[in-house]
Amino acid sequence: MEPNIPCHACTPCLTGRYNGCEHILFRSTPPVPGLLRRYVVHPAVWCHKLPAHMSFEDGALLEPLSVALAAVERANLRLGDATVICGAGPIGLATLLCAKAAGAAPIVVTDIDQGRLDFARELVKDSPGTVATYLVQRGKTEEELAEGVKAAIGGLEPDVALECTGVESSLAAAIFAVRFGGTVFVVGVGKNEMKFPFMRLSTREIDLKFQYRYANTWPKAIRLVDSGVLAGIRKLVTHRFPIEDAVKAFETSADVKSGAIKVQITNL
Repeated sequence: MEPNIPCHACTPCLTGRYNGCEHILFRSTPPVPGLLRRYVVHPAVWCHKLPAHMSFEDGALLEPLSVALAAVERANLRLGDATVICGAGPIGLATLLCAKAAGAAPIVVTDIDQGRLDFARELVKDSPGTVATYLVQRGKTEEELAEGVKAAIGGLEPDVALECTGVESSLAAAIFAVRFGGTVFVVGVGKNEMKFPFMRLSTREIDLKFQYRYANTWPKAIRLVDSGVLAGIRKLVTHRFPIEDAVKAFETSADVKSGAIKVQITNL
């Protein structure tokens, strides 16, 4: 179930970019109720049929996967692009799988948590020479972090940075890391206003691009999971709770010591 209900009448809707709908209703975005309930009435056009051997859990993973697919497509990621993915949370890890499938190489994943970096390595252990990790240390300048990223992928300046944290310092480090003419694509959601190195963007002709949700990704996501190309997305689920224990699920997700990546609430 794709959780949006666009108006189908505004300019973004009529030009195929319904994620920018001026009157959209989006499940779980206040004041629209979410999906912690057993039944919901939803427009049929936004209900996508799953193949017989895809589970409802697979279907739930299509939402974060759609965010990653939209990012890789809008960033114009190409075969052989050196890429840095900032953040190894669920969206960052889904983006890692998509970037790897798109042929990005080499790839470096950054995070402040070593456990999540270890999870990222395990996720792509079939390509140990393609994916490296970099532990972000607090107290370092953005320029120092950028140098660490470049060292992690053999001294290369990345062609593309996919920023999945929305954190100001991470965005700045990505801007300092990419090559002349590179792309910094912001996937993560940050605070309302932030500072970033404007002149670095200007003098290096770096494209800074942004994303708002996704559009026209769910059928593609279903095909990619069903075919096995992105079957690795299933590994992101580390914890499962019945709907009766939904509060415990949220507590687990919020607890950094739990090791949770993607927490699923089952409704059976």
